[in-house]
Amino acid sequence: MKGILTALLIGLLFGGISLPFFSMTHALIIAIVAILVTLWTNGALPLGVVSLLPILLFPALGILDVKVVTANYSKSIIFLFLGGFMLAIAMEKTGLHKYLSQKLLSFFPHTPRGIIYALAVTSALLSSILSNTTITLMLMPLGLFLSDNPKLKTRFLLAIAYGASIGGIITPIGTPPNMLLLGFLEDQHLVAPSFGEWIVKVSPIAMAMLLFVPFWLSQSVKDEVLKAREKGVITLTTPQKRLLAILGVLSLLLIINTPIKPWYMGLGLNEKLILLGFGLLMFVPKIGFLEWEDTRELPYEIIFLFGAGFSIATAFGKSGLASEIAHKLSFISDLPLFWMLFVVALFVSFSTEVTSNTALTSIALPIFYQFTHGLGSDGIVLMMVATIAASYAFMLPIATPPNAIIMSSRIIPIKEMAKVGVVINLVGVIVVSIVAYFLWRT
Repeated sequence: MKGILTALLIGLLFGGISLPFFSMTHALIIAIVAILVTLWTNGALPLGVVSLLPILLFPALGILDVKVVTANYSKSIIFLFLGGFMLAIAMEKTGLHKYLSQKLLSFFPHTPRGIIYALAVTSALLSSILSNTTITLMLMPLGLFLSDNPKLKTRFLLAIAYGASIGGIITPIGTPPNMLLLGFLEDQHLVAPSFGEWIVKVSPIAMAMLLFVPFWLSQSVKDEVLKAREKGVITLTTPQKRLLAILGVLSLLLIINTPIKPWYMGLGLNEKLILLGFGLLMFVPKIGFLEWEDTRELPYEIIFLFGAGFSIATAFGKSGLASEIAHKLSFISDLPLFWMLFVVALFVSFSTEVTSNTALTSIALPIFYQFTHGLGSDGIVLMMVATIAASYAFMLPIATPPNAIIMSSRIIPIKEMAKVGVVINLVGVIVVSIVAYFLWRT
């Protein structure tokens, strides 16, 4: 009860502070977001319960209609997660994750730091060409298997999620915010970076983060014991071979389906339907591995978490709060360029902690586009900074899909994610700002 009262007091405090600067409706939204973030962080209520509160609070306070709020809990991306979770459950049920973990161990030092680097780098490289959501789902069973120690499991899962977010920026197709930026630049008749130019520009950021983040995650876990490496030749069972073949076909299909504009337009298939289809395939006799009873393992609270994030973004947009915040941030356009980049990165990185990074990017790009007039090519630099910062949010599960997915393991305290993530957020903001200012300007 103490945690709930604390959340209410923090909500009242933020709402009261906001009231002189915003309308009553906008102050209410800020207060609700403060309450939700506090409850997500202090664990006073179950994650799923807190994530359902927007369905009650937004309509009750006249912010959004109940039909508008509930629609956010059934968006198409949720079915991508359902399919991915089904595949992850199948991997655990067949024990394929044990085989893959042993293969991974054979290439890296068998130490906590070595495995944290291995998981982060593997996740980052794969997420640069495939969905970081999909990669996190596929690697999560490995992180859970490699140790029986809850603290070390937590660090392994964080390495997977953070690696996926870090690597997602490497290519234009790595994460939805990147593609939103390219589409926005095209709509505004601005010259977007080519596929190769994008990689050259952002690779220094990704490399710097991949050096720092695993190092930071491996602090205070140096003396933990990993599971012993199996001796001899590791053999696959028939079910494991079948599942590995299915995952191989899925990966190939996702690669072939990915457009690389303007050279290749992809197959045009909906990635959400691909993942859901392969997830449902796990129930087909003689092919799959699951029974309906296995769906009890699905982390429904994570689905509700995404619904809450989409609801917050909708409230920001429909109420006009996003536009009002843009007006309040107009002072940014008067700052020297480096500090403009830094403030934008800082604002976006911490703002996306309480809403979907895709939703925030769609709101933020039109806002920051208003600041680009007179900046010339530096205007594109500013929008790229905002886009990348939207993926570099590491504190809360609602911030990015990889963060939310690893919370489905039910072993990561949100306090731990927030404590570790706040430092990585700040480092990411600094790295993005420095690289953008010194290397991206023409």
